[in-house]
Amino acid sequence: MAAAIEISGLTKRYGVGDAAVDALKGVDMVVQPGEVVGLIGPSGSGKSTLLKCLGAVIEPTSGRMALAGEAIYDNGWRVSDLRALRRDRIGFVFQAPHLIPFLDVTDNVALLPMLAGMANTRARARAREMLAALDVGHRAQARVEQLSGGEQQRVAIARALVNQPPIILADEPTAPLDSERALAVVRILNEMAQRFSTAIIVVTHDEKIIPTFRRIYHIRDGRTYEEAGEGRAA
Repeated sequence: MAAAIEISGLTKRYGVGDAAVDALKGVDMVVQPGEVVGLIGPSGSGKSTLLKCLGAVIEPTSGRMALAGEAIYDNGWRVSDLRALRRDRIGFVFQAPHLIPFLDVTDNVALLPMLAGMANTRARARAREMLAALDVGHRAQARVEQLSGGEQQRVAIARALVNQPPIILADEPTAPLDSERALAVVRILNEMAQRFSTAIIVVTHDEKIIPTFRRIYHIRDGRTYEEAGEGRAA
């Protein structure tokens, strides 16, 4: 089976000439289907830049990125529709849930498959299935302001998973949560990764969850260094 994510020699330079800044200087990374990998490093080390490149939000300068064995970038984009790539193959979970306040929980999750062309009834049915899998099915008709912080983050994870993308990029998903809720989110991510064979990269500074990763990539000065994690149960 091909790696879900394979990055080799990825660079990103901002600016030109004497003002140029090399945010990424040759990143290498491999993540397998069903694996949750931590990405850690100090502020300014290149974590956010790497996630934006992999999420097709910004264009790298050079190198290669492949999803499930298919090159999406090889010294230039190899896909014609980056919006469809982000919509169909990459899920995003952020530090803040970014839920739409005037939609109920079901429609917040169903919106993405609707935008992808799925019939409204089917999209809502899939949304309810995903919410139930994340133990927030009983909140399907609730408004965003009626949810706790932990519930909002679960809904955000359901939204990221509803199209069953092979990749999820999670940027500080536990930062606003207490220890119990943070570890619950990590448990959910691991369960969902296994259930759907999803590869998940978690960018974090959260000392509460770093011991749960089996593999960690440190990023320093624009380069990645792999190490084994502790892999403790969340």
